[in-house]
Amino acid sequence: MSKLYVNPLPVRIWHWANAVLFIILIVTGVQIRYLDLFDVMSFRTAVVVHNWVAFALIGNFFVWLLFYLFSEKNKAYHPEFNIVKLATESFRQMQYYGYGMFRGERSPHRMDPYYKFNPLQRTLYQILMLFLLPLQFVTGVLLWDVKRFSSVIDLAGGVRVVDTVHVLIFIFFVFYMFIHPYLATLGHTPTAHIKAMITGYEDVEEEAPANTAA
Repeated sequence: MSKLYVNPLPVRIWHWANAVLFIILIVTGVQIRYLDLFDVMSFRTAVVVHNWVAFALIGNFFVWLLFYLFSEKNKAYHPEFNIVKLATESFRQMQYYGYGMFRGERSPHRMDPYYKFNPLQRTLYQILMLFLLPLQFVTGVLLWDVKRFSSVIDLAGGVRVVDTVHVLIFIFFVFYMFIHPYLATLGHTPTAHIKAMITGYEDVEEEAPANTAA
């Protein structure tokens, strides 16, 4: 077993700050949407907190974006343009998640500081970070000041369309926040990925040396 430095300090700070901000947004978002069913704070307080935390999350996103744009670690998010390779590697990873790990098999993905995500993770994070999250930011800013952005909202189909998109993505992220802790336990040990996001180092199983003829 060896240690691999996969999560630099800026990434770890960003990750845990992101988690806290997301939880606050989910709580205040539910309070705003379901005022009659959820009574944690007043509607006005929920709106104010939701708006300020949302802008903090946008700022945090750009910290992440700038780090990966100017860091050699950005290879972890590079898309795979070879569709056949992506499909093959993704299928192997699904087989591992589906039954391989329950049989004690090793993950087909070998951990690397520059390619720390397996094909399924890389695809998911590209969708989350480069599409869904920016779209959520845009719809949220439009709803933050409907009067100021009325022309853009009209082009998008109206307030109802923008609000629906915002709520649907919100629901997706609520489910993701529940699923993510489980996914974090799918390393070679249940706590391997979690420890790596705290210390930066991941314990990695070393490859067994190939047998050679005497």
